[in-house]
Amino acid sequence: MKEIIKKAKKLKLLILDVDGVLTDGRLFFDDKGKEYKCFHARDGHGIKLLCETGVQVAVISGRKSNSVALRMKNLGVELVYQGHENKIAAFNEIIQKLSLEPEQVAHVGDDLLDLPIMTRVGLSVAVNDANDAVKDYADWCTTTKGGLGAVREVCDFIMQSQGTFENVLKRYMQ
Repeated sequence: MKEIIKKAKKLKLLILDVDGVLTDGRLFFDDKGKEYKCFHARDGHGIKLLCETGVQVAVISGRKSNSVALRMKNLGVELVYQGHENKIAAFNEIIQKLSLEPEQVAHVGDDLLDLPIMTRVGLSVAVNDANDAVKDYADWCTTTKGGLGAVREVCDFIMQSQGTFENVLKRYMQ
């Protein structure tokens, strides 16, 4: 765990997958083909708190969804890349745009599409219910399932590793 904390201390950016990470991976469609997604409030709050500490958050998804765009706008996440089955192009664009090195980036994924990024970043994280092959490549696996607070677990871990969680906690204890 010491090595994972050491990696987390260097982070300036957290990249998240959507389906299976920010959601539980299930896709809901009505009779007219309208898609619905369910996001966990704690994940959203964790994203906001992490951003307040100076760590940026980005989303790279293989699918496109208006609900993702709306949710990320609501959370203040500006780096939203949707419809990228080849996620490396989006990853490279983001780190170049932010002038970051791969070791300053963490990625949370759940399926094979996430492996190209996970194998290049400083800290790779798989959600608890990720595909087994993805877990094999992850530096760390959450105890929480995707869409049910796993992102919050990662955000809290990064803040704790970087020594910023106590200040966040103090704001709520006043």
